[in-house]
Amino acid sequence: MEDNKPLTGIRVLDFSRVFAGPLCTQQMADLGAEIIKIEHPERGDDTRSMRPPEIGDEATFFLAANRNKQSLALDFTKPAGADIVHALAAKCDVLVENFRKSVMLRRGLNYEAVQDRHPQLIYCSVSAYGRSSPLADLPGYDPILQAEAGLMSFSGEPGQDPLRHPLSIIDIYTSLYATQAIMGAILSRQRTGRGQFIDLALYDVALSVLTDIGSGYLNTGTEPVQRGNSRGSSVPNGLFHTKTGPVYIAVGNPGLWKKFAEGVLERPELVTDPPFNTREGRIGNRDALNALISESFAQESRDYWIEKIRRAGVPGGSVRTVAEALNAPETSARGMVAKMPHATIGDLRLVASPIKYSGTPVVNPIAPPLLGEHTDAVLTDLLDMSEGQIAKLRDTGVIR
Repeated sequence: MEDNKPLTGIRVLDFSRVFAGPLCTQQMADLGAEIIKIEHPERGDDTRSMRPPEIGDEATFFLAANRNKQSLALDFTKPAGADIVHALAAKCDVLVENFRKSVMLRRGLNYEAVQDRHPQLIYCSVSAYGRSSPLADLPGYDPILQAEAGLMSFSGEPGQDPLRHPLSIIDIYTSLYATQAIMGAILSRQRTGRGQFIDLALYDVALSVLTDIGSGYLNTGTEPVQRGNSRGSSVPNGLFHTKTGPVYIAVGNPGLWKKFAEGVLERPELVTDPPFNTREGRIGNRDALNALISESFAQESRDYWIEKIRRAGVPGGSVRTVAEALNAPETSARGMVAKMPHATIGDLRLVASPIKYSGTPVVNPIAPPLLGEHTDAVLTDLLDMSEGQIAKLRDTGVIR
């Protein structure tokens, strides 16, 4: 274990599966925490079977959220498995789970059942609707929460069906809030000596993602409308086609409008002459302004316009494919693709942590584990089990 990391010395018992929970514990692992990932002995994390895409026998979905972890294949529904959970909890700082409310309750592993036995434990429960919600025991996946929190209602082109974001953005945001909440609880425990319960709901997170849209409705009653790639509060802001591919620009204030009109379009009169000389004029004449820009951009290549946009200091960029983005020189310069050896794949490449510390860098990435890869090591190193005890647990199906 690297001893100069922000979370060195923090041990996490990770029951989470799929995405939000595993992304949270992966972020903690990147910062130096020791993650013991509890997986079902036969099927493991659900995402191990979510394919295609896959490489060898490994689903890339699973690979995306599980680096720097140890896999303990354990059936905690069996009494001997539950005993192992308690023994490990006594040696851990944090427990993360994202089951429905009844799952841990039935096993006697809910927070109320463990808090007295393990008062140091920070227990983070990630669920669809929250443990105190009237919908507490309902399942929920990311797109359902996007739909129910109103996010889809203003996504997509005007007059078309609402659209979900293709990425699991609520899971991703939830993982960030979960990591933040756990960090806060760790700091609090330094003062109080006690852990606490963290109740984190994807639904609550989805509502928080509304940010300025939510504030607009709550204070003015204004419902947002579908605008496709444009934005209601600033123009021009959107996608424009060039001879060789689309670009996206975001001209968010009068200073940027001046730079764009003069330095990119080479039309200084647009800064001084109505109707485009004021923000209100640009918003009120959105279609005419967008048509003017589209006509200009169609005359030259994407590279031509990107060079002018950057030289003028205007926010803008190419609308890239994933391949273009991951192979871009600035991606390489920032070290954002990490390569690591994997037991069955060989060289594995993953998107790296974006965190860049000056004094306590993130850990060198280790490939996501095979199912049960660390079962024996965890039981031996942390619980001092003998080979005979481990063999008996394996024979009775408690571990793999």
